[in-house]
Amino acid sequence: MSESNNNFRFYDFHPPENDFKKDVLEGLHSNLRSIPPKYFYDERGSKLFEQITSLEEYYPTRCELEIFETYSQDIARSIGDRCVLIEPGSGNGDKARILLKLLKPSIFIPIDISKQHLKIAAQNIANEFSGLNVSAVCCDFSLQLKLPNQLPSDKRVIFFPGSSIGNFDPHEAIKYLENLALVAGENGQLLIGVDLKKDKTTLQMAYDDRKGITAKFNLNLIMRMNRELGADFDMDAWRHRALYNDIDGRIEMHLTSQSEQLIKIDDSEFFFDKDEFIHTENSYKYYIEEFQELANQAGFHSQNVWLDQNKLFSVHLFVCK
Repeated sequence: MSESNNNFRFYDFHPPENDFKKDVLEGLHSNLRSIPPKYFYDERGSKLFEQITSLEEYYPTRCELEIFETYSQDIARSIGDRCVLIEPGSGNGDKARILLKLLKPSIFIPIDISKQHLKIAAQNIANEFSGLNVSAVCCDFSLQLKLPNQLPSDKRVIFFPGSSIGNFDPHEAIKYLENLALVAGENGQLLIGVDLKKDKTTLQMAYDDRKGITAKFNLNLIMRMNRELGADFDMDAWRHRALYNDIDGRIEMHLTSQSEQLIKIDDSEFFFDKDEFIHTENSYKYYIEEFQELANQAGFHSQNVWLDQNKLFSVHLFVCK
C-alpha cells in the first residue's frame, strides 16, 4: 500500500507490532534475564536518548558528525554521482541531510518501523529538498529490508550511521550485513558508522554519565513495564549499571536489583536475588581491521575509512564484491 504527493511517496508494508509483554515475559523467564533494547524507545525513552547524544561523555554522535563535516567532499567523491540512497532506521533524517546535499541522489529511501514518525520525518525532507524524490518505507528493517518496485537503475548506497551495528552480536551482525549486501546488489556501497575500541574509562563514562541521563534511560524500561504491563517494580530497588566486557569487546547495560525481591506481572512471578540483573543492551566496539574482516565475511570489500581527530569513531565505506 502506498501514498503519494508530488515528490513524496509512502509505502506501508505493515510490519508486525512489537509484543512488549510477550518479549518481557520470555526475557525474564530465561536463564540470562534480558529485555530487547528496542523497548528503550517509547516517547520518554526517545527524548532521553536525544539528551544522551549531546552529553559531554557521549562521544559517538559528536565524533561521527565531525567526520561527515571534515571529510564530506572526500566521502562524496568516493561514492560518486547519482545513486539510490537507502537509510535503514532513518529516525529524523538529520545525518542523511548531510549526504543529500552532497550526493544529490536520484531517490532517497528512508526506512523505519515507526509509521507516524517516519511519515512526518520523510515528508519534512521532501519539503526541504524539493527536487528530490523521497520514498519512505515502513517495515521492520532489523528483519528484512523491503524496497519499492521500479527503482532507478542507479547504484544503490546504504547509509547506516550511528554505530547501530554494535547492538548486534558479531554473528548476527554478519547476517544483517549479508542482508544489506543483497539489497545493495553488485557494486553497491555501504556507508556505516562503527564505534572503535578504546580505553575502558572513556567507554564506561559514555554509558554512565555524571548527570545520570543514561541511568534514567535504562530505568525507563522499569517505568514502562509498570505503566504498560501492570508490573510492580519498585523504582528505588533498581540501579543502572554499565560495564565494559574486555573479553567480548562490548559495553553491557544492566538493571541491577538492590535487594532480594519478588516481581509480579499478571500471573507470572520473578524472584531476584540482591545484585541479580536484567541485561538490557550490548554495544560492541571494534578495531578497524576487525570490522573490515566482519564485513568481508558478509560480502563487502573495504573501499575507505575515515576517523575523527581523536580516533574514537570510524565511518567505513564498503563496496559489494
